[in-house]
Amino acid sequence: MCGRFTFTSDPILLRQLFFGCKIPTNISPRYNITPTQDVAVIANTQNDGESDGNAKKVEFFHWGLIPSWAKDAKIGSRMINARSETLTEKPSFRSAYKRRRCLILADGYYEWQKVLGTKLKQPVYIRLKSQNPFAFAGLWEEWQANWMEKPLRSCTIITCPPNPFLEEIHHRMPVILPQDRYAQWLAPDEQSSETLQPLLAPYSGEEMEAYPVSRLVNRPINDSPECIAPVSDGNGSSEQKLVGSLF
Repeated sequence: MCGRFTFTSDPILLRQLFFGCKIPTNISPRYNITPTQDVAVIANTQNDGESDGNAKKVEFFHWGLIPSWAKDAKIGSRMINARSETLTEKPSFRSAYKRRRCLILADGYYEWQKVLGTKLKQPVYIRLKSQNPFAFAGLWEEWQANWMEKPLRSCTIITCPPNPFLEEIHHRMPVILPQDRYAQWLAPDEQSSETLQPLLAPYSGEEMEAYPVSRLVNRPINDSPECIAPVSDGNGSSEQKLVGSLF
């Protein structure tokens, strides 16, 4: 699962890593992005008749996919993630998997790990060792009610089984696409699951790092650099109480 993430990267670095993409002027650092908020994406929107045909621009979509046939937008709150193994089976994701794929931009995400001997869960921040931004594999849709002037674009993050580095934290992880797979994922033509499924593999744990952070992140209202600051009680015992030996 991926239920919280960050996006704080410098626009210059984003352009370098994402095809020289166009960056909105109103983009700002986010340290605690939560479901139903708007998230930064690069989508293959030319597949739906966009006049400029430009997929290489950062846009903002609602996080929580709302299928075009949905009667109520509230369904999106239950569609923040999509399991890679069942994309071709689920009506909510099947069409988007073939035709409407996107990169959801991030530079880290959170999971909650059980603390031994308690009912508590310790928030853990996960990122690349390089600290560079990366892209979750995502799907997107358009939904429009009768009263709306224009469609609402929404998205979901695809998840897969964890790599060995992360399996002691959580039984799922978001699909992080390698940079050399971005273009294939965004290809505007309809693609088969046989072509796409190999892309939805766990990212290499050797390139990732994780550490405990403050429970400030538990509250969506908290959105500051303190959310990703490492925490310890001074002698390391907080880390030792976590399930497994990751830390």
